[in-house]
Amino acid sequence: MSFHEVRFPDKIGRGARGGPMRRTQIVTLASGLEERNASWAQARRRYDVSYGIRRADDLADVIAFFEARLGQLYGFRFKDWADYKSCPPSRFTDARDQFLGTGNGAQRHFRLRKWYGDPECTLGIWRPIYKPVAGTVKVAIDDVEQFDGWSADVTTGIVSFDAPPANGAVVTAGFEFDVPVRFDTDMMDVTLDVESHGSIPSIPLIELRLPEPPLPA
Repeated sequence: MSFHEVRFPDKIGRGARGGPMRRTQIVTLASGLEERNASWAQARRRYDVSYGIRRADDLADVIAFFEARLGQLYGFRFKDWADYKSCPPSRFTDARDQFLGTGNGAQRHFRLRKWYGDPECTLGIWRPIYKPVAGTVKVAIDDVEQFDGWSADVTTGIVSFDAPPANGAVVTAGFEFDVPVRFDTDMMDVTLDVESHGSIPSIPLIELRLPEPPLPA
């Protein structure tokens, strides 16, 4: 998949509007009862970043970024200011934020992920995190933060240990992350007024469904 490891300008993205979208098939029976089925296992996020444009320079930055991506052709990173880290917005990330798995004495590689659902972990989903932000990943084993002996691939979201965690060891992580997106249009509909101030009524972005990267051997 064609993807550029660059992030949409934060100063413009901060004013974006949008969020997760799901697709549900609903059939109403003759009795009035409903049958509902989820078409997607994971939500797909949509954004409109036109709300973040406040100056003519912002408009120029968006057009330049759009041209560099060749419209819809190349994906890129986007910071969703409403959901960009492994913990609630009011907290700082911690190496114990998210459960990655349990060691078996042989496995060295674990995927970053984030839980969405009830605090008791009875109802909800795990969202795979493929685009962590460089320098933000923290890892712990059995609640003890590890400052060396591991690395994180910020292009795949895979954490690799130099030595496999012991059998039964609980592996957790904290991190910030970006959403992989692309432009959902091949045209920037720019309006210029008499004072040379510009506006774009809509700049849609849509989340990319990336294939799950294989774990290293």
